[in-house]
Amino acid sequence: MITTPQARARPLDRLTGWQGSPEYFRFLELDRFDPGLVVDVLRGNVAGVMFRNVIDPAAAGELVRRFWESPARKRRGGEVCESQGYYVGAYHYHKPTLQYLEESTEVAGYLASLLDIRNQPSHWFREQLTARLKQEGVTFRLSAKDGLEGCPALVRSWTFQGEYALQPHEDESQCRHPAQADFEIQRSVNYKICAVNMCLENGGKGRLAYWNVIPDGESKNRLGLYYSGSPYPPEVLEGIESIWLDVRPGDVYVFNGGHVHAVEAGDGSKRTTVAWNMGFIDDRTVVSWT
Repeated sequence: MITTPQARARPLDRLTGWQGSPEYFRFLELDRFDPGLVVDVLRGNVAGVMFRNVIDPAAAGELVRRFWESPARKRRGGEVCESQGYYVGAYHYHKPTLQYLEESTEVAGYLASLLDIRNQPSHWFREQLTARLKQEGVTFRLSAKDGLEGCPALVRSWTFQGEYALQPHEDESQCRHPAQADFEIQRSVNYKICAVNMCLENGGKGRLAYWNVIPDGESKNRLGLYYSGSPYPPEVLEGIESIWLDVRPGDVYVFNGGHVHAVEAGDGSKRTTVAWNMGFIDDRTVVSWT
């Protein structure tokens, strides 16, 4: 992990917002999974946690194989991607609530088949986090409305192109979109929105870039990003403390998605992950969505 201050930008151009203390703005690193540290991220005690090499290589390999063979695999580009990518699952991004939930229902069987693998990481992650939160009287479940559930996970892959494979963005703004005013995930912005990523394959470079800023409303409005959160021009991030974190196959990492973050361009290799977002929607409930 490398933490660096970047070159100064003109003060009027620089992104403004909340910045964390040194005790908060860091990634804890372990060589085993600890759901208690995930709860620390959910509660805002630390920016992120990296669990190194905790995914069974055989499970990862089988997940990748099934992903590329899945009849439900779709192509996606735009928003924060510099290049076209592929995914199995459903994105909530800028869709009416019902559309997202219906798409989640349509792909559920395909996704369940893809993920039905021994030692599959999203299964044991959810099981252990559910048990840990239960000790505190907190329920962990899928997002839902009117009997329909959100998608449990995205399996996605892209090839690095451009300066960033994923441009600088944050995950909070999209959860305020008016098309989802009736969706419970909008209450997560009152807490912390956490991103969960499980790296199945990754080539050279491809680090996670993570800036010590949660943009304020003034910055979002000035840049026209209040409901999208992407992309933030790199020049507005100059001078803001950042972490550049190596990500390797087998790693599972969780971080506060309200911070601006990105994935740097790599060497042309594929980056394939299992991912979702999650957060408290009230003091006793954590939900997840994709």
